[in-house]
Amino acid sequence: MSGTSLDGIDAALVDLSQPSPRLVASHYQPYAEPLKEALLALHQVTHNELHLSQLIANRLAREYADATRILLKNAKVGAGSVQAIGCHGQTVRHRPEHGYTLQLNNAALLAELTGIHVVSDFRSRDIAAGGQGAPLVPAFHDRILRHAGIHRTILNIGGIANLTDLAPGRDTLGFDTGPGNLLMDAWIARHQGKPYDKDGAWAASGRIVHTLLQRLLADSYFAAAPPKSTGRDLFNLDWLKRHLNGEEAPEDVQATLLALTGDSIAAAVQRFCEGTREIYLCGGGAHNEMLFSHLQRALPQCRLQKTEALGVAADWMEAIAFAWLAQQAMHLRPGNLPAVTGAKHPCVLGAIYPA
Repeated sequence: MSGTSLDGIDAALVDLSQPSPRLVASHYQPYAEPLKEALLALHQVTHNELHLSQLIANRLAREYADATRILLKNAKVGAGSVQAIGCHGQTVRHRPEHGYTLQLNNAALLAELTGIHVVSDFRSRDIAAGGQGAPLVPAFHDRILRHAGIHRTILNIGGIANLTDLAPGRDTLGFDTGPGNLLMDAWIARHQGKPYDKDGAWAASGRIVHTLLQRLLADSYFAAAPPKSTGRDLFNLDWLKRHLNGEEAPEDVQATLLALTGDSIAAAVQRFCEGTREIYLCGGGAHNEMLFSHLQRALPQCRLQKTEALGVAADWMEAIAFAWLAQQAMHLRPGNLPAVTGAKHPCVLGAIYPA
C-alpha cells in the first residue's frame, strides 16, 4: 500500500488461511524525495505528463518489487509460497464524478520482476458500476472487526481520513470525511522541512484561528452525504491558500488544520454514524497525540482506542486489507460494498496479472 500521504510503501506478508488474518511480516520503504516530488507534480497538469506518468509507473513497480524482495527475505519466505501481491498503486487522480480514477503502477512489470501473480487497479470496476471506487477498506473492516452487539466505527487517518460504520443489525457504511494528515504534512514540510508533525507538537504551539476554521469547514464536501470520496484533487495547498488572508502565523495555521481534521471527523461521526460507542483508529494519524486528544474532546460519548485493541496493528491495516482484496479477486469474489461506494451491485475488484 502506498497512500495519499506519499510517504512510502507499506509491504505486508499476510496469512489469510484462517478467519482472522495474521500479519507474518512487514516492511516499510520510504519514498526518496525526488520520487515524492515527481508524484506530487503529477497531481497537477504538467508538460508531457503522459510520458512522465508511465516512467514513474515503471519506477514504482521496481520500488514495489524491491519492497517485496526485502519483505520476503526478512521473513525467510520464498516467492513460490506467495499466492498473490495486492498492489493498490499510487493515486494521482481520483475523479469518480467523471468516471475514472488513476493509480500509477506497472503491474505487468511487477509480476515479471517478482515471479508472483499481481492484482492491481482495484477501484476501476466499482466506478464502472456507478460507485466512487473508494473507500475500499470498509469491506475488510466489515469482515473482521464487526461486533454483533456493539456499535463500532473504524477511523483510518491517512492523507485522507475515512470512517467505517459497523452498526449492529445494519449494513456497513463507509466514506471519506476529508483531510487526514495531508494538509498538516504539506504545511509543516513547507515551513519547517519536516515530513510530518510528530505528535502534533507544532500544532500544539499554535492557536486555532476560528474564522479560518469556519471558512475551511464551509467547503461543500463536508456537508455532502455519503457515498463520497476525495483526495488531493480537492484538498491541497492551493485549496488552503485560497482561504488564507496572509496574516496568520504558520503555527496557528497548523493548529487550525489539526482542528479541521478533528472537527470534520467528529461531525461526520455525529451526523452519519449516530450511536457509535467505540472508535478504533488506524493509519499514521492514529499516532498524533494532539489529534487523538482533540477527537476525545469532540466525541466524549465514544471510547477511542487504536486497532491494536482488536488485534490489528494500526500501521498495517490498509496493507493487510489489500492482501485480502487480492485474495477476493483471485477467487472471483466481490470486494466492494455497494452501500459504501454507491455502486449498483457487488463487483470483483482488480485486474490480475499472472506471473
